[in-house]
Amino acid sequence: MSANHEEIYVSTDVEADGPVPGPHSMLSFASAAYTADKQLVSTFSANLELLEGAVAHPVQEAWWKTQPDAWAACRQEVQPPAVALPAYVQWVEALPGKPVFVAMPAGFDFTFMFWYMMRFAGRCPFSWSALDIKTLAFAMTGLPYRQCIKPRLPPRWFDEHPHTHVALDDAIEQGALFCNMLAELRRA
Repeated sequence: MSANHEEIYVSTDVEADGPVPGPHSMLSFASAAYTADKQLVSTFSANLELLEGAVAHPVQEAWWKTQPDAWAACRQEVQPPAVALPAYVQWVEALPGKPVFVAMPAGFDFTFMFWYMMRFAGRCPFSWSALDIKTLAFAMTGLPYRQCIKPRLPPRWFDEHPHTHVALDDAIEQGALFCNMLAELRRA
């Protein structure tokens, strides 16, 4: 397969102030684009202004109070979503391969990203799909789905990356996790 037809795995992490976009805001997001052999090709991150009329959900608001460093990080240099999301879509479309959205849990991160891309950029370069690391772990480990959480996954899948709740750190961490799982899957 030639380089321009290979998939690029775009590990994406979202930090938000509620469970769904619209009533709540995406505070920050980041993507780390990896080749299948775990080469980090490029990264993108942005902190966003809050949506007009949106409010923080009480559960997330309380959780953010326990994460002062991550909160401070996601409130620096905020951009309007109407600026950040078109720039992000252009970044994804310029990657050297076919982009595949990867997240854990993809149901949360992709919901926010898809909604924001459609609203502020008018298109989604990932089409309608996302690859969920938790589902891949379920298929690979044989654990019950709800037990496929990071502490129960094989330690060999993890590199020494921090999990800080800063979107770029977490996107890099989970991208390396996915690539390690993919390499093991392809060796099987």
